[in-house]
Amino acid sequence: MKSIISDPSIMMGKPVIAGTRITVELILEKLSAGETFDQIVEAHPRLTHDSIKEALSFAATALKADVVYPTEEAVI
Repeated sequence: MKSIISDPSIMMGKPVIAGTRITVELILEKLSAGETFDQIVEAHPRLTHDSIKEALSFAATALKADVVYPTEEAVI
């Protein structure tokens, strides 16, 4: 995941696509809102389909950690 970096001086250390201020979080939010890869790249020309895939892979790897994420309601 060489295109994902976390630097305290960029976006308060949130994981971003290297060379941008575009966070993994923003990419996930856009995908969950129904935007396509093409729409995201059109809105953010410094992104590529591969960088979006890397953001997804990063998020999946992060969620594999032994951390419990409590929710108020059951997620189905």
